[in-house]
Amino acid sequence: MSALLFRLRNVPEDEADDIRELMQQHHIEIYETNAGNWGISMPGIWVQDETDLPRAKELVAQYQKERAIDARNAYEENRRQGTAPSLMQTLKQRPLAIAGIFLFCLFVLYVMISPFVKLAMNA
Repeated sequence: MSALLFRLRNVPEDEADDIRELMQQHHIEIYETNAGNWGISMPGIWVQDETDLPRAKELVAQYQKERAIDARNAYEENRRQGTAPSLMQTLKQRPLAIAGIFLFCLFVLYVMISPFVKLAMNA
């Protein structure tokens, strides 16, 4: 019986390709499901033989650990070189998005605090 190995929703294509290649290198038979016509189904990589699942999950975990280390190292290198995006650069690149997020946070804060303020004023 088959078993889900790896969910593909919001996964970069290079990572999905690496997982496919990793399974092929270790002779683990897989198949994929897509999100369907409306994008509501779960895309994923499935192991055809459930007995291969523990070994496949271990391989994926090791791969993701190495990928995270590589990403951290690349970020640190960019930061040392001064090419990592700073807060000010992000503000300059996406001012409307940042303003929207800030206004939404203020709205949530208002909704959370206003009952207590009204209660204090009525007391």
